[in-house]
Amino acid sequence: MNETPFPGDSLLPFPEGTAGALLDSRGRVGGWSPEAEDLLGRSAADVVGRPAHDLLADPTAWPALVEAYARGEAGGETVLRKGGGGDVPVVYQAFALAADGDGGGGSDGDDSGSGGGTAGVGGGWLVLAAPAPLAARWHQDRAFVRELFLQDRVGLAVFDAELRLLRTNTHLLPYTGVPHDLRGRRLSEFLWPGDAAAVEKKLREVLRTGRPSIGTEEILRTVEDPAGGVVISISAFRLQAPDGQVLGVTALFTDVTELRRSGERLALLHRATANVGGSLSVRDTGRELADALAPGLGDLAVVEIADAVMLGEEPVPDPAGRLRLRRTAVAGRPAAGTQATRAGTALVSVDAVDTVDGAGTGAGADGVGGYPTFMTAPLRARGIVLGRVSLGRHPDRGAYEAADRDLLREIADRAALALDNARRFTRERRAALGLQRSMLPPTQSETIATSTSGVYLHADTTTGVGGDWFDVIPLSSARVALVVGDVVGHGLAATATMGRLRTAVRTLADLDLEPDELLAHLDDLVTQLLAEPEESDREPETDGRDRRDEHGYGDEEDADDDRDEGWHIGHPSSPTGATCVFAIYDPVSLRCTVASAGHPPPAVADPEGRVSYLPVDPGPPLGVGGLPFETTEVELAPGSVLALYSDGLIEGQDGDLDAGMADLAARLGRPGALARPLRELGREIAAARRDEGCRHQGTSHGRELGQSQSQSHGLGDDVTLLLARTRAVPAEDSVSWPIEADPAAVGAVREAATAQLRAWGLEELVFTTELVLSELVTNAIRYAGGPIEVRIVRAGRLICEVSDPSATHPRMRRARLTDEGGRGLYLVAQLATRWGSRYSRSGKTIWAEQDFPPSVATEPPVATEPPVATE
Repeated sequence: MNETPFPGDSLLPFPEGTAGALLDSRGRVGGWSPEAEDLLGRSAADVVGRPAHDLLADPTAWPALVEAYARGEAGGETVLRKGGGGDVPVVYQAFALAADGDGGGGSDGDDSGSGGGTAGVGGGWLVLAAPAPLAARWHQDRAFVRELFLQDRVGLAVFDAELRLLRTNTHLLPYTGVPHDLRGRRLSEFLWPGDAAAVEKKLREVLRTGRPSIGTEEILRTVEDPAGGVVISISAFRLQAPDGQVLGVTALFTDVTELRRSGERLALLHRATANVGGSLSVRDTGRELADALAPGLGDLAVVEIADAVMLGEEPVPDPAGRLRLRRTAVAGRPAAGTQATRAGTALVSVDAVDTVDGAGTGAGADGVGGYPTFMTAPLRARGIVLGRVSLGRHPDRGAYEAADRDLLREIADRAALALDNARRFTRERRAALGLQRSMLPPTQSETIATSTSGVYLHADTTTGVGGDWFDVIPLSSARVALVVGDVVGHGLAATATMGRLRTAVRTLADLDLEPDELLAHLDDLVTQLLAEPEESDREPETDGRDRRDEHGYGDEEDADDDRDEGWHIGHPSSPTGATCVFAIYDPVSLRCTVASAGHPPPAVADPEGRVSYLPVDPGPPLGVGGLPFETTEVELAPGSVLALYSDGLIEGQDGDLDAGMADLAARLGRPGALARPLRELGREIAAARRDEGCRHQGTSHGRELGQSQSQSHGLGDDVTLLLARTRAVPAEDSVSWPIEADPAAVGAVREAATAQLRAWGLEELVFTTELVLSELVTNAIRYAGGPIEVRIVRAGRLICEVSDPSATHPRMRRARLTDEGGRGLYLVAQLATRWGSRYSRSGKTIWAEQDFPPSVATEPPVATEPPVATE
């Protein structure tokens, strides 16, 4: 026999399946339950009337059991013998029965069959027994339930089928407004009606279906304190009797408020980290930060950034230690009765900015957006305060905790790094854009030949600005050159190459070269640029010492310096070529000569609104070399609009140029388009291309072209557009005379020129013009021979031209005192405003220009823009 296995506790909780037997006062079996038959495999007929010790596996243990009972041990553990053999460990408990009219009992002597007697109870005993493993489980179940109701970390409640509380542990809901005694109450009697209804709905579902509900989270608020509220995780399961009758439902209530808050803070940190810094715009970074914080951590978020940061500079406090902050982004809603938070600037002490507080420091006595509960944190990177972020929320949500302030500080520090990256990018981009714009001409220009307007939009790329350019170059004899080029690639390397090419084009254009010759020279230049070896900035070693160590390795730091020096020809951002279209328009002959180096053909819209593309045969891009360029010459009606552009204007997302060219033609040919100012027309065409790029990227900026170019346009490539409206010099303002190669013809030329100048009212220029023409015609007769043509044009200036069949370029030199000749061109240079010569396919033309005297209008009526046909 063992000691009582569960001291201080009832041995058997009388569950179903417990075996029972009645023993008389002599220790014989007087009654036998069916459960006993099942336990030992013995029938009542086989057992009743026999001594109880016959049921033991060891009958000799009977006296010890009797003695233990006499000492007050009413139960214990023993081993019984089955009817078919085999032992059964059981836990038993004996209950004394009182006999009628007998206050005690005794033994009959040896009828017990043990010789040891019994406890002398006259009425006998009721003995209950169960298998030892089953009894152990019963006691474990009782201990488990008892401890559940005694512990105070998890709330435990038992509801009946009507959801009235039957039993709870001490700390079911230890919050303000929960009654001490909850027996017989419903949740709606002390919880906020909406919260109680949500919990009861889930409990009824468990009662109805029998499916447990695990870990359902609800916010519970008491009627007495509805402003607080805690997050409770509720798990519930149904209680039912062995016969299947539903008794009620048991629910466990766990306070997970801090767990949820910690999870929300962690999720907010992850979300802010993922969302903030996706843009290299200072404004967008501030907007991303505000959107990440409200309405999560606060009802209102305000981000203020120093003015200097908006320009890409590091903010420097004024002598009083203050920074000018600009309210950059606002998210959420202000407090009720408070006006919306608007953009503005304010001077704020750096000490006030560099503070995290939830009681009033740094954000004004009125809080943030009218919320008295608020906190602020500095946006600080590399020890420099870039701005601050402020949060405000309704008092019902409770005061900010230390964990909230730590979270805001962490998010602000991470956002400050992204903001500093955006600031550096803004600085570099402004520098690159400033460099590029300094290399471009004014967007609008007026010449005798054309009225022009240019538009340039940089691409939305991370590699920087591109190498597109346009130019309008006044040439001799009132002509004008129109240029659009595109350097392959982006970045400062492309911009620098663009500047070199534009300078080269202007220099070559000043030589009055034909378009195909100019492109040939430009192609040679690009080829040389691409072939230039990269020069290292590192000084060579001259002391003869070996810089390697004993293992044969050089200085690692020097090697890193070598890798970091400059950009290299093979680098992806380095330019690998360029395209260019060059056109010359003559307002006297109305002829336009065009040549292209791998560039799209110009479009022309005549005064009637008909649009066509010039039949230009494009040569290879610049830098390929080896192939000649061809020119195309067309006549343009006065008032026509010539459009030169880069491929970024017509190239769609799928690379289809034909669709882009058709769209450009449609916009130029719209009714009334040519009647609009060129500036407006060019902006409209470029804006349409920009909006298309935004749609493909899923954005809708809706920005005007006059806004900051630092903002994204959604463009994959630079867009350049140059529009030129052609003008004409009337026939009466141009006169020419063919002459023979005879010295006698010089006098006739002087007389004809004098008569023409007087007819134009330019008597003051007669003397100088006679001298200029005399020298130029005399040189042509002497050195070139005939035929010779003289032309005088009145177009903003007085232009004198002498054309001859010679290809010899005249050269001005300073004559010595003893020289008889060599003073003619020097005299022309002194009398004319400027002079020069240009080659043509039939020879050369020497020209000289003179400014009109002050008494004559500098812009004669002949140069005005002709009317444009409109619909």
